[in-house]
Amino acid sequence: MIDKPRQAKFKIGQIVKHRIHPFRGVVFDVDPTFANTDEWYEAIPAELRPSKDQPFYHLFAENEVTEYIAYVSEQNLLIDTSGEPIRHPQVDEVFERGADGEYRVKRSGLH
Repeated sequence: MIDKPRQAKFKIGQIVKHRIHPFRGVVFDVDPTFANTDEWYEAIPAELRPSKDQPFYHLFAENEVTEYIAYVSEQNLLIDTSGEPIRHPQVDEVFERGADGEYRVKRSGLH
């Protein structure tokens, strides 16, 4: 019997941070279960390797040094409550930031 994927805890446009590593980002896509390569998965140390049967998030991510795309399991993410904007250069291509600090997907053709 195959279990039904869990409902994603975080939504597109939400700012999250990694539970262990010092980076944060904005969610731009969600996979209901692991959908990356075996090579990527095997590169994670076995004792830290997350279960594949949980949502995985694509993030426009940043740390103190650089910006990049991250792929992170739900178990390793927390809500970022800093209120700081994300400086990743692709954020402005996909999202607009409301007065409340929330990121919303831009509506195509309206800008």
